[in-house]
Amino acid sequence: MVEGYFGTPWSWGDRAHVMRTLAPYGYGSFLYAPKADAYLRRDWARDHPAEEAADIRTFAAACRDAGVRFGIGLSPFELHLDWTPKGRAQLRRQVETLSAFGLDDFAILFDDMKGDIPDLAEIQADIVSEAAKATDAKFLTCPSYYSDDPVLDRAFGRRPDAYLETLAGLLPNCVEIFWTGPEVCSREYTLGHIARVTRQLGREPTLWDNYPVNDGPRMSAHLHLRGMTGRGALTGQVQRHFINPALQPHLSLLPAATLAAAYRQGADYDYLTEMRTAAQALYPGPLAEALLSDVLSLQDAGIERVNREGLTRKYAAFDHPAAREVIAFLGGGYRMTAEEVQTQ
Repeated sequence: MVEGYFGTPWSWGDRAHVMRTLAPYGYGSFLYAPKADAYLRRDWARDHPAEEAADIRTFAAACRDAGVRFGIGLSPFELHLDWTPKGRAQLRRQVETLSAFGLDDFAILFDDMKGDIPDLAEIQADIVSEAAKATDAKFLTCPSYYSDDPVLDRAFGRRPDAYLETLAGLLPNCVEIFWTGPEVCSREYTLGHIARVTRQLGREPTLWDNYPVNDGPRMSAHLHLRGMTGRGALTGQVQRHFINPALQPHLSLLPAATLAAAYRQGADYDYLTEMRTAAQALYPGPLAEALLSDVLSLQDAGIERVNREGLTRKYAAFDHPAAREVIAFLGGGYRMTAEEVQTQ
């Protein structure tokens, strides 16, 4: 699990519930990096307030107790645009401070920032190298251009020539490199695609799978409940497979559980069967049936094209946090604006 979404972060109670629920399914890593945690992004050079720092330490301990690796993703916002001795010192200090929370993994994330600058790969490799000196945690990084998707070039500037190969060539092989696939939100991962990216990186990629995430103005109008497809035949082809969850923690469990089945079953995986199995294991029987029957409405049609009043009455009959997430979604509680994304 990588909390890499825009929007309101989960509560610490929900975070712990998701982590403990998915651990038996084989989810062995949890990376905390929500875009709305300003102390990990736009205010990255400042320390978390004492109460928030205590929450992180408590969650790190809970992960250890559950046998799950815990990590933090730091996005030193646009540091690569002004890489100075002052920035170098601030970075080392913050990595040391965050590492004291008790980390197994540490990630430097360059996603969703301006990237069309000279020597981008060289500067970012130097930033990663500097950060890695300040922690004993396993290191990961997310490039500025973390997909083949041309939408990144339109949003953040044209990617430098041979950017990915240059960055990977400058990083030690022990550094894992995130990759979202052929698209920012990839429909599937083929063996051919993964093999090509492995050649570019000089190592197997670490997947940052943007499903079932539903942040942003367009996706926040949909609940991503459907079981995973186009995944699971990747054992031995990737270093780790992280999923970026939905804004709804309890509903994220459904597709997350099916990914574990896809890896376990390989060619025998049947996503509809496993979606039903997961729903019945995660939610009370009638609620599981309701969610399964409403996938077409909640995921495909979305909030603008469904009978919100009728569905709200339907889910009000269930005293369960997943049902309350559906009701909040129908009431517009998770809708996001472009301004929210641009300011996080």
